[in-house]
Amino acid sequence: MVYVLLADGFEEVEAITPIDIMRRAGIDVTTAAIKNRVVTGAHGIPVTADIMIHEIDPEKAELIMLPGGVGHELLDASNDVHALLNYALVNGLYIAAICAAPSILGKKMMLEGKKATCFPGYEKYLYRAEVSAEKLVVHGKIITAMGAGAASEFGFSITEILKDKETADALRKTMQYE
Repeated sequence: MVYVLLADGFEEVEAITPIDIMRRAGIDVTTAAIKNRVVTGAHGIPVTADIMIHEIDPEKAELIMLPGGVGHELLDASNDVHALLNYALVNGLYIAAICAAPSILGKKMMLEGKKATCFPGYEKYLYRAEVSAEKLVVHGKIITAMGAGAASEFGFSITEILKDKETADALRKTMQYE
């Protein structure tokens, strides 16, 4: 199960595009809101989350995904988000963060010694990481991406990790990303 954490101000493309790609691949994806079930994105698009964050069953999780946008600040301020990230780290789950959201991982020292990327300007929060200018970086169980322009590749990368390369490549082709 992939849990995508949503807070008001999330970047819609960075959340919805990977969700769509993963669901097309047959990956179980559940959106979880941290405050209200209806979450409004950075561009005013309301999304109804599947569940609230306290309803997450961490034992079912394979990957925790954090979209960026100004909503990353609300994710970072949530004790529930931090508890879930701690659980993911201790239990060897995948963690995926895009845009400004890798800064949350950096501030928690989860990127120490790892290669990572983020939206330009947030590099200063990737404490002790090997900061990359690449649009997408996979280092061990951490997946980071630069921003909205990398959202589709972010989704395909997660699909390749949780399913396989053939599934991701087939989706790239049918969705005309090749």
